[in-house]
Amino acid sequence: MIPMGVSYEEAQRRFAWRIPERYNIRRMVCERHPSQALALIVENADGTVRPWSFGDVVRASARMANALSGLGVARGQRVGVFLSQSAELAVAHVACYGMGAVALPLFTLFGEEAVEYRLANAGACAIITDMSQLPKVLAVRSRLPALKHIVVIGAGKHAADFLDHDTLLAKASDTFATVDTHREDPALLVYTSGTTGQPKGALHAHRMLEGVIPAMQQWGDFWPRGNEVFWTPAEWAWIAGLYDALFPAWYFGTPVVAHRFAKFDPERAFQLLEKHRISTSFIPPTALKMMRQVDSPRRRWTYDVRAITTGGEAMGEELLQWGRDTFGGTISEGYGQTEMNLMTLNSPNWFDVRPGSCGRACIGRRVGIVDAQGRLLPPGEEGQVAGWRHDPVVMLEYWNNPEATAKKYADDWLLTGDVGRLDDEGYLFFKSRDDDVITSGGYRIGPGEIEDCLIKHPAVAMVGVVGVPDKVRTEIVKAFIQLRPEVAPSEALKAEIADYVKTRLAAHEYPREVEFVAEFPLTTTGKIMRRELKRLDAERKAAGKR
Repeated sequence: MIPMGVSYEEAQRRFAWRIPERYNIRRMVCERHPSQALALIVENADGTVRPWSFGDVVRASARMANALSGLGVARGQRVGVFLSQSAELAVAHVACYGMGAVALPLFTLFGEEAVEYRLANAGACAIITDMSQLPKVLAVRSRLPALKHIVVIGAGKHAADFLDHDTLLAKASDTFATVDTHREDPALLVYTSGTTGQPKGALHAHRMLEGVIPAMQQWGDFWPRGNEVFWTPAEWAWIAGLYDALFPAWYFGTPVVAHRFAKFDPERAFQLLEKHRISTSFIPPTALKMMRQVDSPRRRWTYDVRAITTGGEAMGEELLQWGRDTFGGTISEGYGQTEMNLMTLNSPNWFDVRPGSCGRACIGRRVGIVDAQGRLLPPGEEGQVAGWRHDPVVMLEYWNNPEATAKKYADDWLLTGDVGRLDDEGYLFFKSRDDDVITSGGYRIGPGEIEDCLIKHPAVAMVGVVGVPDKVRTEIVKAFIQLRPEVAPSEALKAEIADYVKTRLAAHEYPREVEFVAEFPLTTTGKIMRRELKRLDAERKAAGKR
């Protein structure tokens, strides 16, 4: 645990990893806590609440582990968990960890092809889902020879056709001895968002949980502090939802609010903050931007959130200032990726937050800027953001993909594929994904900086910037804009938006094309899919030439 009262620099100097050789996530997130202590607050769609104690989680996960073992699921085999935020999802993960199986989280927003690809690539032998997602599984089941068992919540009259979740657990014992796993044994197989090429399965070991704990302490401003409640709208199929939220909270013994959003509702989010007296929260940037459009939240709701964290996209000064005005503190941004969770953090009460920066290396982390050969570059020089490959949060490998695994590393560094720079004090400034860099008239332009500029325009609700082909400049900057509800689109507004960048950022970076859109193509983690914007642009221009 990070001691309070020391400087960031001193904490980094003192820190050393001490992870026990025998380590299992189930022991750390529920078995070691008092049985009666509150673990989960399930907020149902009708507003009713179901509390779960850590004892409840231990017993339910024991039943699930015994049931899966009885079906023949063995240590090291992959089990799909195809559910939204719920007690059943959390229990399924804990059961897999406890029996030495590998949990495979699947987003409920996935379509049939996405589900099929991941289940097939992972060779999953079982899946736990509910009636709302079952049709997707059935549509692809014939092409999944390894998938032997489908456990369904709420099967009801269809229970004869599938394994009914409640019936299966009712027959199983509520005691189960957690297997003696090594810290390097696999526990989680989580797939990248697939913004470039086919998704790859990042296989993580049990040690990954311990690797995020110092960072989570830092991120939550020396979390935990007394009687706190945690909540995140991030789905528990994303590594951030699981390991920047749910399981670190349980590691600390902090109860978590679970609520299923059919579609994120920013007003409902403020209601949850008030109703459950939520003190710490991880809220992705897209959700924050939607909450930012809610009128007068401090006047309409009474909430007292001590620490809000975010990650996944760069935070601009506009959003940071809104956070200060709305929550009374600076939102703390984190940077990382599926393959190496939580690499850098902003710690507002520990060191200054610099607008446009993703913060400094988490306690215990080594982060650098390297060239293609893995050679460290000096402060101020742009290159690829990289993390020390021997850190406990680094994945074991890409599942069944040794070629991609080898390409992910250069010497002792894990390559993120992101372009950025470090300043003299170790602050990371993210520029763009390496493959999102726009080359225009000899300039290399990162879309993030332009998006940060445009989001400050009073007419703009959301924005995505890409490079589109141009005969003269190779590429030109194009901005896709979702306007605020009260704003009417016009050609004059397009020109005003382009000028906004030209005068505030740089003449060569302004969008030469602006297109208004009603909504954006988003990944299941809420990130704008720039490659889809490029595809839409190409299709429309091709159609216009016919």
